[in-house]
Amino acid sequence: MSDELQYNGPEYPTQAHGTIPAFNSYEEEAHFWDTHSIADFTHETKSVKVSATRGFTANVQVRFDPETDHELEAIARERGMKKATLIRTWVLERLRQDRNRPAL
Repeated sequence: MSDELQYNGPEYPTQAHGTIPAFNSYEEEAHFWDTHSIADFTHETKSVKVSATRGFTANVQVRFDPETDHELEAIARERGMKKATLIRTWVLERLRQDRNRPAL
C-alpha cells in the first residue's frame, strides 16, 4: 500500500452550479475558493442533517426478546432517537450512578 494520499474529489472538468463556475483543475478550483467566500453562495446551498458519532469505537451486540425489542423501539421513537442511542444513554446513566454510589 502506498503512503501517498489518494485524491477522492470531483473529476475535472467539473460542471458549473448556478453562479459557481466550472473548474478545469483542482488548482483552479482551489484558487477560486481561496478568493471567494461560501457565504456569497448561500442561496445556492441547501441544509443537510449531519450526525456525528463522537469517536465511538466499540460496538457491543445485545440480544433482546421481540417484546423488549419492540418496547425499546417505541420508547426511542417517542423520544426522537434511535434505539441504539436510547440504550447507550441508559447504560451511561447507570455507569454514572454506580460511580457516584458510596462504597460498601
